[in-house]
Amino acid sequence: MSEAPLSAPMNIGFDYTRSVGPVLGRFVNGLAAHRIEGVRGSDGRVHVPPVEYDPLTAEALTEFVEVGTEGTVKSWTWMAEPLDGQPLSRPFAWALIQLDGADTAMLHAVDVPGPEHMSTGMRVAVRWADETVGHIRDIAYFRPVRTDTADAGPTADPPPVAEREEGDPVGVVITPVHLKYRHSASPEESRYLRALAKGKLIGQRCPVCHKVYLPPRGACPTDGVPTTDEVELPDTGIITTFCVVNVPFLGQRIKPPYVTAYVLIDGADIAFLHLILGCDAADVRMGMRVRASWRPREEWTTSLENIAHFEPTGEPDAPYESFAHHL
Repeated sequence: MSEAPLSAPMNIGFDYTRSVGPVLGRFVNGLAAHRIEGVRGSDGRVHVPPVEYDPLTAEALTEFVEVGTEGTVKSWTWMAEPLDGQPLSRPFAWALIQLDGADTAMLHAVDVPGPEHMSTGMRVAVRWADETVGHIRDIAYFRPVRTDTADAGPTADPPPVAEREEGDPVGVVITPVHLKYRHSASPEESRYLRALAKGKLIGQRCPVCHKVYLPPRGACPTDGVPTTDEVELPDTGIITTFCVVNVPFLGQRIKPPYVTAYVLIDGADIAFLHLILGCDAADVRMGMRVRASWRPREEWTTSLENIAHFEPTGEPDAPYESFAHHL
């Protein structure tokens, strides 16, 4: 009986970092001071949050207008199962709220006990975060203006902030972005991943064009037929193309410069991306022969991360003609 396909939770995330400029900069710095400002357009409408350019004329906008911290719900939807990173960890409403003095609505959370407490046209007021830092999350959420409900207690932790000198205005905002989902591998991918846990590289061969795919795909994209023949491949290959990474970025594990490259495993017809170490970045070249450097066996899982990196074998380079058709 065949083994069940592998499945695992996935979390893709990064901190989106941007400079705010003069318009959004004024907005977020106002939020840090418990003040909400919009900007007036050429037709007299006040936009909140402010827009940098007029929607009608595309001209830069500079007339700022302070608006109220109370407003009216224009439309809403109920969030029965909040996600990580959302304004509230308990059920709440997402609502378009038009603040007093504004002509456009802004999207934010409204904290009420249940959907029966929400309605279009209801009046709500800002609940400021316990610690304001110059970010849209300085507005923790909105609450009904007339309510007998006690305050829910401390607000969520403040968002990450960019470094700046004491007293300087906010010029950069950081917004964490995450996508969480469960990935189920195909039966072919599952056999490939289980083989990695044993220190093996398993590909599949197309019965028509005889190309070997690593990782396996289950079907040949050229001929459209199942790739049922499995092939065990060595952990040696050649570099087809590469990139020298010189720019540091958030979460980087290796100090630049270093190289990422497409490695064509001996006997395979598809290259995959991996890390190249074991030599100076300036010495990496197309056609260089490399070998996998495996992590200690006790660290192996069903992942290509079992190979920590590839490093040069010291053998003569492969001639360009031998891998040119793989580029």
